[in-house]
Amino acid sequence: MKSRGLGKGLNALFSDEALNIGEKNSTGIQTVDINDIEPNFGQPRKKFSEEELHELSLSIKQHGILQPLIVREKNGKYEIVAGERRYRASRLAGLTQIPIIVKNFNDKEILEVALIENIQREDLNAMELACAYSLLMERFDLTQEEVADKVGKSRPGVANIIRLLNLTPYVQEKLREDAISFGHARAILSIKEIKVQKQVTDYVIDKKLSVRETEKYIQALMRTKESKQSDKEKYNPFYREIQENLQKIFGTKVTISKGAKKGKIEIEYYSDDELARIIELMKIELMKI
Repeated sequence: MKSRGLGKGLNALFSDEALNIGEKNSTGIQTVDINDIEPNFGQPRKKFSEEELHELSLSIKQHGILQPLIVREKNGKYEIVAGERRYRASRLAGLTQIPIIVKNFNDKEILEVALIENIQREDLNAMELACAYSLLMERFDLTQEEVADKVGKSRPGVANIIRLLNLTPYVQEKLREDAISFGHARAILSIKEIKVQKQVTDYVIDKKLSVRETEKYIQALMRTKESKQSDKEKYNPFYREIQENLQKIFGTKVTISKGAKKGKIEIEYYSDDELARIIELMKIELMKI
């Protein structure tokens, strides 16, 4: 990993002195009214576990806030850059004062810091990650490789997460709710039809299928679909007419079948002599072209 950038983690952004909160009056730390602090509505994490917030609030009541929030000044208030979970738990704990470190971050840096803080704590689910990565790319004109470098992930890993945005909104919401896992979502990505994606997702949830079971189910579904498509083509009047004409020419059974991507013509013969006869007929027909 490169030595600069946000991929190294939050400590790469802040000096050791600023983060040394063991001293009562550490440089850069100040205490402010909790009502002067506002959440960052652009932060990548959208859902917070009520149970985890309650547990953290109990810890804060007993030990206080062990790490100050990182904020920036905005419209006479302090906007959270990192630490919204601590902020919410502090409110639950009934705190009126809260420690902060004020940093002069721009919008890009705020998004990057918020994203990295959550990634390092594994607080974002796959769908939230996909939206956050996409936001970094679109708003700040970054490539997948640049995003991967900043968050300390591999480019293929980032690419696989971003692909989740190709899912229908219904499936995305189920992933966001943790009703299905990232593995389930990757399997469902192979389905292009919106209606079928929803049907499969509901089936997976209802039957509590594992990822492997989901993959097998989708593979069987695809094979059945291709088979039905082949049957449909078989009874297509156009193909039926061609089959009948070829059977008259060669004097034997001819079958035309068409799959999703390719088709084939089968001409039956029952002896070497009949094969030779069919080949001679082919030569004659080709000479007519």
